Amino acid sequence: MAVVMSMGGVLNVVDGIFVGHFIGSDALAAVSLAFPAAMVLSALTTLAGGGMSSLMARYLGAGDRVAAGRVFAEAHGLVLAISVGLVALWAVVGPALVDSMAASNPKLAGLAQDYLRIIILGAPAQLMLGVHADALRNEGRASLIAALSVLVNLFNIGANWLGIVVLGLGISGSALGTVAAQALGLALVVGVRGHTKGLLPLSVLRSQSWLGAWSQIVRLGLPLCLSFIGIAVVASIVILSLRSSAGPEYDALIAAYGVVTRLLGFSFMPQMAIALATQSIAGNNAGAGRNDRALATLRLAMGAAFLWCLSVMLVGVFAGTTLGSWFSDDPAVIAAVAEILRPVMLLYSSSGPVLVLALYFQALGQPGRTAALTLVKPWFLTPLLILTLSVGFGVSAIWLAFPMADASILMLAVMIGRHVLHPADAPDVDAEKGR
Repeated sequence: MAVVMSMGGVLNVVDGIFVGHFIGSDALAAVSLAFPAAMVLSALTTLAGGGMSSLMARYLGAGDRVAAGRVFAEAHGLVLAISVGLVALWAVVGPALVDSMAASNPKLAGLAQDYLRIIILGAPAQLMLGVHADALRNEGRASLIAALSVLVNLFNIGANWLGIVVLGLGISGSALGTVAAQALGLALVVGVRGHTKGLLPLSVLRSQSWLGAWSQIVRLGLPLCLSFIGIAVVASIVILSLRSSAGPEYDALIAAYGVVTRLLGFSFMPQMAIALATQSIAGNNAGAGRNDRALATLRLAMGAAFLWCLSVMLVGVFAGTTLGSWFSDDPAVIAAVAEILRPVMLLYSSSGPVLVLALYFQALGQPGRTAALTLVKPWFLTPLLILTLSVGFGVSAIWLAFPMADASILMLAVMIGRHVLHPADAPDVDAEKGR
């Protein structure tokens, strides 16, 4: 799972380098404006795949393949409904919203619209790929997903190079390469399922209804989905705060913030992988009545996530200038990247263990605790702190909102999960299923 998620992060970093060096800082800023919408797409992918995973892992752990196949089919119907809604929403409000975020800069708005139009039209491939990848993960085929992920992401990097550098399609080349790679990935996972014994057969998509239990999938997937949308909300508030207070530095700061979001996206992927692996393993063992194994998984995963996040924190604090130079030749952008990263990364080491704990609760069917750990920071703490610090102390104080929010959510995690790691206080699975 770490390989799978990391390859997506590597792709975002490499694509940002292509955009920054071969198209320019305006295109890098345009992609930054598109970041909130891209996060919403990731959130919706998690809504369907994550909610399905919580149910599927427990059904498979209990040996109920019929119920697992039914949930798999229902997730497909949910994905199609979401895709139709996305296209309609973009047609109604998309262009006007992008123009507002671009501060009425027509060049910036045009670039962002070109990018997002292609990404949203290609959303069905992304959403369906997410469902199939999550299903394979819960069926114990993580190594297979890793191999396919490496192949698809290498194809994506090559396609982006072709579109941006060779064909000169600009920012549209980046979006087209991404959609083409997602379509290829979907074709590969469908082909694998159709020719691999031991997996849920594709025939369940014909024999089972696509319309039932959407509410149950949504209920379980919503906390993690909303946490991704919360990231988009935070990014939007940062952009709006910079627009109102950055003055002539706005373009450079937006481009730099876009670089930081890509770096944070890359660093987030391995910790998310650890959390998703925890979800699958803990869910299967909980379904089989092995609370001891579920708890051992949680301990190991929290330790691994802490070590990863600590390493990322040290790199971000001390190597910001070097990282900025990867993406741009503009000294103002490079300096801004380092200026943003230093405060943002101060307490980053706590974020991975908190995410792992949240998905452990989701695996046991406890969306309330998951919601508390994944939604309070992006929906309440960080936006409130950004707005308060921006108004009271100016642009440079905005970035202090991130470590302050990390400190607050760490205290909340200690309160919610303080008894979980003690064997005597391990949650009773049968009781949790009844909640």
